[in-house]
Amino acid sequence: MIRLSIPLRQALSRLTMPVLIAAAFGTMLLGKADTVLVERGRMVLADTLAPIYAVVSEPMGALRDAVQDLRYLAAMRAENERLRDENERLHRWQAAALAMEAENGLLRRQLHYMPEAQASFHTARVVADAGGTYARAVLLSVNPGVTLRKGQVALDERGLAGRVTEVGNRSARVLLVTDMNSRIPVVLEGSRSRAMLAGTNGQRPRLQHWPEGQPPQNGERVVTSAEAGVFPAGLPVGVVRWSEGGAPEVELYARLDRLDLLRIFDFGLTGILPPEAVARPEPRPRR
Repeated sequence: MIRLSIPLRQALSRLTMPVLIAAAFGTMLLGKADTVLVERGRMVLADTLAPIYAVVSEPMGALRDAVQDLRYLAAMRAENERLRDENERLHRWQAAALAMEAENGLLRRQLHYMPEAQASFHTARVVADAGGTYARAVLLSVNPGVTLRKGQVALDERGLAGRVTEVGNRSARVLLVTDMNSRIPVVLEGSRSRAMLAGTNGQRPRLQHWPEGQPPQNGERVVTSAEAGVFPAGLPVGVVRWSEGGAPEVELYARLDRLDLLRIFDFGLTGILPPEAVARPEPRPRR
C-alpha cells in the first residue's frame, strides 16, 4: 500500500473537484465536437451493461411475481372462504325452499286450489310526463292494433307504477301511485294488516287506515290487496319507511323518476268502473 504524505493528500483532495469539472467540460466539448464517437461510446457502454442489467433484473422480477402470487393467493383464500359460507347458506335456503314447495303442493291438493289464469300484457313506451289535471301521470305511446282499457295495471321491471285512467287511439295516460288522487288497497306482509296507500304528489306515498294497535313496521314489505277488485293480490309495491314527521311512508320499488317502458297488464278486473259504465237505478214509482 502506497503511503502519501499529508501535504500531498491535501493537494490531491483540493484538485479532485477541479479535475472532475474539467473532465465534465471536456466530455461535453467532445460530445459537441464528435457526436458519432460519443454515440459509439455510449452504445459500447450500454452493450456492456445490458447483460448485467438483465442478470440483476431477473431476481427482481421473480421477487415481484412471487409477491403478486402471494397477494393473489391470499385474496383467493378469502374469496374461497366467502364462497364456502355463501354456499352453506344457499344449501340451507334450498332445503327450506324444497320443504316449503312440498308443503305448498300438499296444501294446494287438499284445498283443490285452482291457479289463476296467466295475465296478458302489452309493453308501451313513456313519451311524456303528463300534467294538467293529474300532477303525477305519464303519457304512453300505444302501437296501432293494441287495445288498452281503463283500469289496467301498469308495472315497470321492479314493481307497481300506476293504473290506466285514459285511453286514446294511439296513446294512454297512466296515473302514478304517487299522485294525490291515487288510492290503492295494500297489505303489509309482515302483519298481514290491510291499509290504504295514498299519493301525496311527493316521492313516497303514505299509508292510511291501518288496523288500530297494529302500526306499520319500518322495513315491512307492502303488496297490493285484492279488495274491491281493483288490483290483484301480491303485486310488489315497496317498503315501509317512517318519515321524520312520524308518518308511515312507502319507499316504492318502481323507479318513477326514470320511467322508460311500462308493462300494461290485463288481470280481468272490473273494480271501480268508470262513471259511464255504472248503471243508474230506475226511479221508484210513488205510492
